[in-house]
Amino acid sequence: MNHAEQAPAGASGSKPNGADRTSGSGLAGLVAAVVLVALEALAVGAVVVWLGWELVVDTPASYASSIALTVVVLLGLLWLVATTIGLARAQAWARPSAITWQILQVSIAVGAFQGLFARSDIGWALLLPAIVVVVLLLSRPVRARFVHEDAETA
Repeated sequence: MNHAEQAPAGASGSKPNGADRTSGSGLAGLVAAVVLVALEALAVGAVVVWLGWELVVDTPASYASSIALTVVVLLGLLWLVATTIGLARAQAWARPSAITWQILQVSIAVGAFQGLFARSDIGWALLLPAIVVVVLLLSRPVRARFVHEDAETA
């Protein structure tokens, strides 16, 4: 970028790279990402309830494996809820956390497309929102909303 095109950080209230957290720039993308991640959290919550229900009403081949799976999915739910709250507050740690979750979701989607019990409907339901969230979180306006004042002055 040319020095003539770049305004000083303090000039007329502008921020580096055009990042102004008080403007509406990127707000719609951030809200869309928060809504999608919140919907994913609701879906994972439904899976936790279903796994718990199946643990109670059915006899698993291995109680230890069933309990472990339920606990792991519950921990994933807690992670996703914390990430959703962090995204809603535009906390810097929440963006990479959400992207990591989306990568895990893509890997599950790929698995859903393959194998003897392949379910392409589940694969697409996991893959499409994951791609949208990653694109939103990597977009310049949304990234700019995660730049905090103390980081801008450093």
